[in-house]
Amino acid sequence: MTYSVAVAGASGYAGGEVLRMLAQHPDLEVRTVTAHSKVGQSLIDVHPHLRSLAHLEFVETTAQQLSGHDVVVLALPHGASGAIAAQLDADTLVLDCGADHRLTSQVDWDRFYGGDYHAAWGYGLPELVHADGTSQRDRLAGARRIAVPGCNATAVSLALAPGIQSGVIEGRDITAVLAVGSSGAGRTLRTDLLASEMLGSAQPYGVGGVHRHIPEIVQNLVLAGASDPTVSFTPVLVPMARGILATVTARLSPGVDAASVRDSWQSAYAAEPFVHVLPEGRFPATAATVGANTALIGLAVDDAAERLVIIVALDNLVKGTAGAAVQSLNLALGLPETLGLPVNGVAP
Repeated sequence: MTYSVAVAGASGYAGGEVLRMLAQHPDLEVRTVTAHSKVGQSLIDVHPHLRSLAHLEFVETTAQQLSGHDVVVLALPHGASGAIAAQLDADTLVLDCGADHRLTSQVDWDRFYGGDYHAAWGYGLPELVHADGTSQRDRLAGARRIAVPGCNATAVSLALAPGIQSGVIEGRDITAVLAVGSSGAGRTLRTDLLASEMLGSAQPYGVGGVHRHIPEIVQNLVLAGASDPTVSFTPVLVPMARGILATVTARLSPGVDAASVRDSWQSAYAAEPFVHVLPEGRFPATAATVGANTALIGLAVDDAAERLVIIVALDNLVKGTAGAAVQSLNLALGLPETLGLPVNGVAP
């Protein structure tokens, strides 16, 4: 069976990467692409690398244009998905790549985003470990509304959840510093994203507990078993087009045998096709994940500080967005989870 797909907000980086993933999926057919300022333009005028979709033309983003498809992917700015999604048929599989349906707390939404609050959907991070030892994957089968995680939240949650669930690390006093590629900021023209501003420089942003992915990370850690987690989260914009390198540290729980700490991550991710724990002494680089739906994890115990250091690398546009959407889509439709998703990156 071939499922028809519409992608809203298809002219942006996230929308373009969703299209690239969908174009290589054997059971999906992209029939409609919508945009705002690009209405009437050919898709390949905006995404010239997507040659197999050259027949498509951007139409206006309305519920009417999106209706009638088996699957709708919303790659819209935060605050724009909720109203459109509410108008779509309940039997349509809808995946929101924005934040509108990620948070279970309206208080958190009001504090970090503002505007109309929309109820949380099924959370599209299949590998997220829960306190009872199950994973988020179990909640996605048959779902018809899925919230795709934030890219930074994906990296930090995958880093921490196995240790929280097993009790080897504490849920308080966690630090996370992320080097983030500029595509994570979207395709909007901004002075700070110009090459002349970025090249040769690294710029922190969202400093001091204000970044919008913080409540999402905390929400995930609670699912993993943390009772009152605290996370100091600082992203840093670096001069690369795509990728996230997350350096996450957490206090080791009292009495934990440092030599056995790795077992929690290896056990949690041993059967995962897209989350790979590297051998001891090895740490990932973002270049190894470009174009792939993989998250690579390296671990080290800092004995002097009594902390665990977890390094995670992933492609923010694939495992951080489009790949997560397709992976969750596969689970929701009862298809093989890995269908249409690359594990091999692009090098050099």
